[in-house]
Amino acid sequence: MRKSLITTAVLGALAAPSFVFAADAAPAPDYTLAYNVGLYSQYIFRGLTQTNRDPAIQGGIDFTHSSGFYLGAWASNVSWLTDGADGLNTGKLYQSGGSLETDWYGGYRYTFDDKSPIAGLGVDLGILEYYYPGHRNMAIGAHTANTTEVYGALNYAWAQAKISAVVNNTAWGTGSSNANSDQKGTYYAELNLTPPISDMLGVKDGLASGISGIIHVARQEFSDDAAGLVGNSDPSYTDYKLGLTKAFSNGVNVGGYWTKATTKANNWTYDSKNIGDSTGTVYVQKTF
Repeated sequence: MRKSLITTAVLGALAAPSFVFAADAAPAPDYTLAYNVGLYSQYIFRGLTQTNRDPAIQGGIDFTHSSGFYLGAWASNVSWLTDGADGLNTGKLYQSGGSLETDWYGGYRYTFDDKSPIAGLGVDLGILEYYYPGHRNMAIGAHTANTTEVYGALNYAWAQAKISAVVNNTAWGTGSSNANSDQKGTYYAELNLTPPISDMLGVKDGLASGISGIIHVARQEFSDDAAGLVGNSDPSYTDYKLGLTKAFSNGVNVGGYWTKATTKANNWTYDSKNIGDSTGTVYVQKTF
């Protein structure tokens, strides 16, 4: 009897703090804010260098609500708008400004839970505005580089299939507002794989941990092929990316990748260089 009473008292004493702790636990926040900043040896966008092989500083902020809705903003230095396009009488697309890209986006994400027959499948729908502060070069009839896209993606584990479609008349300086040159409907279809190499090999600790692969293939298809940057040639192309990234527990990510785009030089030559040529990029990034 005495042993039973002591046991009961001990269990009661242990249970009491647990109850108080559970009662005082803070509820999950309704939203989260995440920040990122990175230094890249160059800025590659859809297989094309945006900085003429020069370094880029990039950063962004993301607001995510528990309901699945999110908003975000991101920025990077660029140079392609002021490097000069050989096919446009060596003229610069922007007369002033044109050294910054800002992206503004919002959307909704949802992942099906274990009760669903498609458990683990994620859906992401949104809209994104690419905005380049500055003034276009009217002397050569350059179009604005500002572009609006809607996008949809399916995610499962480390695989993603995504498509983005332009909803305005111009797309990064191609096309115009007239009926004979309309880039509305231009799309980018991509497949992205980030296999967790370290996990697959069973590596949990040390420098060999946290390593993932980067595999990407995509098609950039312009709606109006006759509205190329030069003459009537087709600006559409396919791009590829292969690389590795390592994530540290403190939020630092380092990596590198190779990219190549099947761009025709007469459409995508800036400052005497085909901006889709095969090239390598390395980076270090910090998330908060």
